[in-house]
Amino acid sequence: MADISTFNQTYELADMLIKRATKEQLAECARLLALNLAHHQTKHGEVPADQTLALLRTFGPNDEHVNLLVDGTVNLIGVLLSVCGGRRGAKH
Repeated sequence: MADISTFNQTYELADMLIKRATKEQLAECARLLALNLAHHQTKHGEVPADQTLALLRTFGPNDEHVNLLVDGTVNLIGVLLSVCGGRRGAKH
């Protein structure tokens, strides 16, 4: 079970990776995450955007929200590392 400090750490790492990524790398990351979402929707049904947005606007997230936020941020980090090569200054 994650806590808010875990989320803050993963968010900070994701933010650092985003700042180091090129526009093309961020575009590729978005494409891969969109493909992951489409795959999930095919298997499990549509993910309602309004519920996702409401979750992001929650001021006092509960444990379930924090775990979901951490899992999503970890997914983002994984795709960013994959696209960016996981090395400082890597170019494709």
